[in-house]
Amino acid sequence: MATPPSPIIRCLLLLLLVAFPSHPRATAAAGPAPLSSSPFDAALAKLQARIGYAFRALDLLRRAMTHASYSRENGRALAVLGLAAAQSAAALGALAADNDAAASAVSRRASEAASEAACAAAGTHVGIPAIVRVASRTSASAAPVVCGALRALIGAVAVDANSTDAAVEVFWRLHVLTAAATAAM
Repeated sequence: MATPPSPIIRCLLLLLLVAFPSHPRATAAAGPAPLSSSPFDAALAKLQARIGYAFRALDLLRRAMTHASYSRENGRALAVLGLAAAQSAAALGALAADNDAAASAVSRRASEAASEAACAAAGTHVGIPAIVRVASRTSASAAPVVCGALRALIGAVAVDANSTDAAVEVFWRLHVLTAAATAAM
């Protein structure tokens, strides 16, 4: 049975992934695609820089940052894909660390990484509550709203890139940044 790498080694590997992404669209070096001058579009441009991914199809990002309470054109379907990508990324990470891991351990890791609490923390860290469009009676900072928007964002990256690889990179980048910010507190 292989010994899993220490948490420090895993963190360093994730930081390398963040610093040197393999997907060319996952870098913000080219900058986000041009947007109109509305405050919402300016917030979307900042969000792209924060997540390190520039969308080709900005309508996907707009949809991801639109709650069902605000419009019928919202990110709910994208959130389904985003949740699946997040769970797959976490399960793959668990098996990469220990290819003899018990199914229950892999399942637990996938559930924890894609949980509403972890998702809402990552979404809050990148500023989703200030960006997501919601109806006036809906709280943009409520955990289900923030988590749904983050999952939709991950799903939108997958659709935009036509690959879950880019979505997985963004997912891990956000979780590493959130964990680092939490540890620094």
